[in-house]
Amino acid sequence: MTNEIQSIFNRIAPVYDQLNDWLSLGQHRIWKEMAVKWSAAKSGDTALDLCCGSGDLALRLARRTGATGKVYGVDFSPNLLEKAKERSHWQYPQPAIAWVEADVLNLPFEDNQFDAATMGYGLRNVKDISRSLQELYRVLKPGAKAAILDFHRPSNPQLRALQQLYLDSFVVPVASYLGLKEEYAYISPSLDRFPIGREQIELARQVGFAVATHYPIVNGMMGVLVLSKLGVIS
Repeated sequence: MTNEIQSIFNRIAPVYDQLNDWLSLGQHRIWKEMAVKWSAAKSGDTALDLCCGSGDLALRLARRTGATGKVYGVDFSPNLLEKAKERSHWQYPQPAIAWVEADVLNLPFEDNQFDAATMGYGLRNVKDISRSLQELYRVLKPGAKAAILDFHRPSNPQLRALQQLYLDSFVVPVASYLGLKEEYAYISPSLDRFPIGREQIELARQVGFAVATHYPIVNGMMGVLVLSKLGVIS
């Protein structure tokens, strides 16, 4: 499954940003800014963006951490990382963001390394959600926060039906027009598998996060899981 998802994201890389704009009617920028704010990243911090894609969240983190901070963007798709590098050259060249090709289930970082972290539309696609959260917990410093943004199935049956209609009638046709029907058809089954908010909170607590809050947005079709690693900051 991991290789399949990796292959999908490599193939959609050339039109990834354009599709995100079309499919969210531009709203994804607002949701990403919310996630960055909830991560509590600040000037001088060392921050991490997991499943960074084409770099949107990592670039937003870099603007917050500033010239004295450092941001690492991690993804397992070399094609998307190449897009992220290109964007960073003209959107936010200083300080340089470190783009790292790696699996979020086995992060190449030391324990207690990061002051803040984000993940956008990635947790739903990882092979082992608990393992991913465990790795995130490991690399965060005590006192650090993380914010995880993703699509969800809303609990309301009418809204679920509306969401599915949107996927079937708009998302897949737009993707089909760009020759990516099969690549974007994975969204619906991935939503069916994805744990709901309270289940995400429980998984986070099981790996050690003392504070976990899930904020539903867009009538529960989207959500942000905000996590805090408590402890004494040395």
